[in-house]
Amino acid sequence: MSSRQTTRAAYTAFPEGTTTTFGGMTAGEGTTTRRTKVTDRRRGGLVRAIVAALTAARAAQTGTTTAVGWLARTVTPAGWLVVALATVGLTLGWMFGWVEALVAGFASLALLVMSVPFLFGARGYDVAVHLPHERVVAGDPLDGQIAIRNIGGRTTLPGRVDLPVGQGLVELGVPLLRPGHETEQPVSIPAMRRGVITVGPPTAVRTDPVGLLRHEHEWDERHEIYVHPRTAVVPGTSAGMIRDLEGNPSRRIVDADMSFHAIREYVPGDARRQIHWKSTAKTGRLMVRQFEETRRSRLAVILSLAESEYATDDEFELAVSAAASLGVQAVRDGRDIDVVTGSAIPKMVRGRMRSIEVLQAGTPRGLLDGFSRLNALESTMPLPEVCRLAVEASDTLSLAFVVCGSQTTPRMLRQAALAFSSATAVVGVVCDEKAHPRTQPLGGLTVMTVGLLDDLPGLMIRGTQTSLMTGAGATG
Repeated sequence: MSSRQTTRAAYTAFPEGTTTTFGGMTAGEGTTTRRTKVTDRRRGGLVRAIVAALTAARAAQTGTTTAVGWLARTVTPAGWLVVALATVGLTLGWMFGWVEALVAGFASLALLVMSVPFLFGARGYDVAVHLPHERVVAGDPLDGQIAIRNIGGRTTLPGRVDLPVGQGLVELGVPLLRPGHETEQPVSIPAMRRGVITVGPPTAVRTDPVGLLRHEHEWDERHEIYVHPRTAVVPGTSAGMIRDLEGNPSRRIVDADMSFHAIREYVPGDARRQIHWKSTAKTGRLMVRQFEETRRSRLAVILSLAESEYATDDEFELAVSAAASLGVQAVRDGRDIDVVTGSAIPKMVRGRMRSIEVLQAGTPRGLLDGFSRLNALESTMPLPEVCRLAVEASDTLSLAFVVCGSQTTPRMLRQAALAFSSATAVVGVVCDEKAHPRTQPLGGLTVMTVGLLDDLPGLMIRGTQTSLMTGAGATG
C-alpha cells in the first residue's frame, strides 16, 4: 500500500446496550454505537461480512431463545404429542405413500390449527381479588370474591382464572363474557396453617377444549394473609405472678420517686416541694428527702425455635400458641414485655455467633403478626444461650416465661433459669402433647407441662402460688 493511498474505514452499528470503543478506550454508559476502523481497503469487505454474520447470528440466537420459551409456555405435553403425530404421519405418508399416515398427519395438523383461536382474549380481562380480612386464625377458612370484567371490544370465549394460595392453587371457571360485562366468582380458601400466605397473582388461562395449547396472562395483584396462631385467654400476668406492681427499686439515688431512702441537707437547686419540714424544725436547717429510683418491672416471653427441642411439628405449633397467648395477655394488661426467640445461625459459625430476635409487642395484632412469621430452625442457639442474651438485653425483668418442647431436658431448663437474677420469677412452659397437664417446682423455677392449649389458663391459675413461693425462696 502506497503512502498516498486513502485510508478507508468500515463503520458498523451494533444494537443498543453495547459499549463504544475508540482506539482501545471504552466510552461511558448510554453509548449505543460501536465503530471499528479498518485501515486496509482490501480487508474492509471481509470485516464487514464477518460483523454482519455475527450480528445475524446474535439476532438468530435471540429469536430462537424467544421462540423456544414461547413454545414451552404455550404447547402442552398433549400438544407436543399431536405435533409429533403430525410430523411422523406426514413424513411417512409422503415418503412411502401411506394414505393412512397422511390422513393421521393432516388430522393432527388440523387439530392444532383449530386450537389456536382459543388462545386469544386472555388480555381482555380485568381481574380484582376481594378478601374481607387479611388476618385469620390458624384453622379458620377465608371466603372472598374475585371479579372478572371484559374490558375488550369483543366477546371473550370461556376460560379459566387460576389463583395461587401459598403452595396451592384455586381454579375458577370464567363464562363467555360480552364487552363490558362482569362476573363475580366466590373464592373459598380452606383452613390454613400458621404463617404468612401469599394469595395471587391471579392468572388468566386460555386453553382449547382438548388441552393442546395454553396461554396465560398474569396480573400484579397480590395479598398477604397473616395466619395467626391460636391463642387462649389466660389470667392477667399482673395478678399474683408479679411481686411489685410499681417497679423494682434500684441503688440509684434521685430527688423524686416513690421509694423513700433518706434525708439530707438542702443544697441550692433542690426542689422546695421535697423539703422535710419536721426534720428542718428539729435541726434548724433545711432538710430534703431522697429516694431510690424505681424501675417499672418487665415481663419476658422466651420461645425456643430449635427444631431438635420439639418432637413433632404440631408440638412446635402448640409452643407458639402458648407463647402468643402469654404475650398477647401481657400487652392487653399494659405491661412492658420482651418477646424473644432464637435466630438462624449459619452452621459454619455456630458456637461463635450469638443472635436473638425480639418481636415487636406494641399491639396484640402486631405481636401476632410476628408470631405468624416464626419457623422452627435447624441451626440456632440452645435455649440457655437465648436466655442469657435476653437477660443482657434487659436486666430489669420481674417475670420470665421460658417456652420449649418436650425434648428439652430438665438440665437445660435449670441452666436457662440460672441466666436470670434472683429477683426474677422464672416459669418454664414445656409443651408435650402426650403428657398430662401439671405444675411442679424444679430447682429455682416453676415448670408447667402443657398438653393442650386449653390447659394453659388452668395451669396459670394453679402456678401463681407456686411461682410466688419459688420466687420468695430464690430471693431468700
